[in-house]
Amino acid sequence: MPKRVVGLTARQVETRKAPGMLADGGGLYLQISAVGVKTWIFRFQIAGGKRREMGLGAIADVSLAEARDKARDARKLAKQGGDPIERRRSERVARSITDAKAMTFRQCAEAYIAAHQAGWRNPKHAAQWPSTLQTYVYPIVGELPVMAVDRPAVLRVLSPIWNEKPETASRVRGRIESILGWATQHGYRTDENPAMWKGAIEHALPQKSKVRRVEHHAALPYGELAAFMLKLRQQEGIAARALEFAILTAARTGEVIGAAWAEINRAGEDAEARLWTIPGSRMKAGKEHRVPLSGPACAVLAQMQAIRQNEFVFPGHRIGRPLSNMAMLMLLRRMGRGDLTAHGFRSAFSDWCAEQTNTPSEVREMALAHAVGDKVEAAYRRGDLFEKRRELMAAWGRYCCGGGGNVVELRPQRIAGM
Repeated sequence: MPKRVVGLTARQVETRKAPGMLADGGGLYLQISAVGVKTWIFRFQIAGGKRREMGLGAIADVSLAEARDKARDARKLAKQGGDPIERRRSERVARSITDAKAMTFRQCAEAYIAAHQAGWRNPKHAAQWPSTLQTYVYPIVGELPVMAVDRPAVLRVLSPIWNEKPETASRVRGRIESILGWATQHGYRTDENPAMWKGAIEHALPQKSKVRRVEHHAALPYGELAAFMLKLRQQEGIAARALEFAILTAARTGEVIGAAWAEINRAGEDAEARLWTIPGSRMKAGKEHRVPLSGPACAVLAQMQAIRQNEFVFPGHRIGRPLSNMAMLMLLRRMGRGDLTAHGFRSAFSDWCAEQTNTPSEVREMALAHAVGDKVEAAYRRGDLFEKRRELMAAWGRYCCGGGGNVVELRPQRIAGM
């Protein structure tokens, strides 16, 4: 071996504590920081006379002998005109590419779910992600390197269920697209997303709307509603009161069963103060929604107040929990109306608005908590549409209680700025 001009011993490496640089020869140094951290440094010069410095690791991980071996390899490369730092960077990139190819679709899917599930407010939605992937996707592409998932692979997943289960297949396609998009953002893929509908899948599969007629939630014709409500009020139990309240407020099932007393304001006989404010965390659109409460809706709340058990307006059998999301459906079956769904009464309300009132469409959509344009939303926040909705829900309450089927005339009211 060539004789060193300066040579460190293992004991020097272990015992030296004073901050500074100890030379071992050939450009290898032991660097000791002010707090006693010891690391190996290799100093060299590349073509053009530029001086560079490369870290070789801490002595806790790299021994003196290993540091000398690394320095010798780097020195040899520098003498040949190469750059040890650039070579190391290239090697790291190559390793990352190799690792990316080894990352399977399943691993990427699990990482995507872990990263996003905290933002999924709906527990059912959160549960559907791993369930549909396990059922339809993993058996076909789960163990493939995510880099290898191409359009034919995506079609092998979708083709068997596209005509049979179009709604499910559409959701599966969207989830595959999201996972592959995540993989691209994290450097595990470089190709275009093969699960995109536009430009990737649209020519290989028929549009979902052409596969099967969309089946809407079974709805009761609004002309039969008063008779149905009479039978419903004869039913005992919390589920019956919850369904009655859902119909009177045109709210979604999840919004009703999760209703808390803290969201309700029933200020005596003051009709304008009767309000149900649903926080954005419980709304489908993620925005706070105010529901004006009609007299019949307040009557339901009075019944529930008399048997109040906990924070929920409609408590379930389990202590401290709300009513089950299946309770209303089971009630309809017990009433011999298994042909209906709780959600379908929102359609009855919508039809009644369109055919029996002069309600502007934006007021109806607001009452149903549907998304509307920014301009209408701004007017709603100023209160203009809310007052119209108060009149509308009062008229709907009267209609549900058999208050007549004549056309309801709402006061004309100009929406500021529109």
